Order: sequence, then C-alpha cells, then structure tokens
Amino acid sequence: MNEHKYLDEHYPLTTDQVNYYLENRHIKLKHVLDPEILKFYMNLISRSVEESNGNTIPIEERGTYGKAFIQVFNIWTKDEAIKRFIFSKRLAGIAAELMQVEGVRLYHDQALFKESGGGITPWHADQHYWPLSTDKTITAWIPLQAVPLDMGPLEFSSGSHKLFEGRELAIGDKSEKLMQKRLTLKDYPHVIESFDLGEVSFHSGWVFHRAGANLTDQTRKVMTIIYMDKEMRLKMPENGDQQNDRKTWCPGAKIGEVIDTPLNPVI
Repeated sequence: MNEHKYLDEHYPLTTDQVNYYLENRHIKLKHVLDPEILKFYMNLISRSVEESNGNTIPIEERGTYGKAFIQVFNIWTKDEAIKRFIFSKRLAGIAAELMQVEGVRLYHDQALFKESGGGITPWHADQHYWPLSTDKTITAWIPLQAVPLDMGPLEFSSGSHKLFEGRELAIGDKSEKLMQKRLTLKDYPHVIESFDLGEVSFHSGWVFHRAGANLTDQTRKVMTIIYMDKEMRLKMPENGDQQNDRKTWCPGAKIGEVIDTPLNPVI
C-alpha cells in the first residue's frame, strides 16, 4: 500500500456524524486508518518514544500523572517519516469538517504510552493548558493497536464542554475527585468503549475525558494530534500552564495575532 497517498485520501463523514460531534464534542470513527499503516507507524513511533523517554523512575514510585503515561511531544520534528503521518490530510480533513472550519493548524503532537500497570488518566479538559482564543480545537486520539476496556481506552463525558466548572483544574488527583462528582451530578452521559484497530476518536478542548488503568501485560500505545482552527489567535495566558504552552508550542506568536509559527503549520 502507498501509505503517503492513503494518508491524504478523503475520509467521508455523514451529516449525522458531524451533528453528533457538534452536540457531544467527541466521536469515535471506524476504519479511519488501515491496520498495515498503523503497524508501520507503531514501530516508528515506538522507537522514537524509547529514544526520547528519559523517565527512569519505577512506575510504582511515580505520582498519579507519572503513572498515567509516558509522554513524548512533537515527534514530527525529529523524524521525517513520522512527520508524514502527523501531516496526514485525511486526519486533518476530519478535524476541519468536525469543527466546521476551512482549515486547521497543528498545535502539537504527543505520544501517550500507558505502560502495563499504568494508572488512570484523571478527568480533565485539555484546553485548561492552551492559550487559545476560541474553542475551535480538536484532538485526534489514535490507538496504534486495538485497545480493550482493560487497557485504558479514552472515556468521555458527553456534552461536558458546556460545563464551566472545573476548567481551572490541571490534571491530577484533585481533578479526578472533583470532576467525577460534578459530572455525575450534572448527569452528563459517560461514554466508555473499546477501540478496534483502525478506529480513531476526536474530541474538543473543553470536553472532559479520562482513561482507566492499563490492567494488561502490554503497553497501550497511542499517538495524538492536536489541531486548531487555522485562524486561531493567541490569547493572554490565564494560568501558569498556559504561559508554559505559549513558550513551548507557539514560540514567537504575539498576543491577539494568528498563531503562524514554524511549529504551527497549516495542514
């Protein structure tokens, strides 16, 4: 298979799928990526994560965040083959259509490898960390292998992008405890499903989500790509996490202007 051509082929979305996303701000789509493509890139991404991971602390000695996953950012800047995957027009086209925008920029990518015995990923909303002026943001969560329930697939609180409570919380024990209670009281539907090989989920920056522990003897290998509207402007950071993201992922961008930097190309 010509993986380059395949990664740029259009993935057709139905009106019902787009409407589901707009209502719930998350969706899981079938047959987005071919199993052979995923196997090829799993090997490349796994090697890059192994080379980049500097965490030598035993998993049982880490805090909640450290137990949740090994995290490696912007792999596209280190490997030309992986860059072709991250710059897939097939994936970016889905992101743009779901958000109802004319095009998307890359915010950043990150590999999230949850080791065997890895703990939960606490409830959180990603956009707490992002100094971005609108909610036109979306993350593609791309399992590089099938993810059964006991491996810790992504879980969503449908429609919780409407909830302003908890947006000030960074990911951690506090966000897990408080948001579990708050989301239950608000009666937002809790969606947890296994992922077949080739399925990819997309979720917005303000929808609350989490993942369970990895109870299997294998590492849960996931690649994520975070997109934003190509017209996204940088806002004044509202917390220390956003200040850090401004320096790290939007270097040189100016407050109030479109985030057009070498790290944020239009895809």
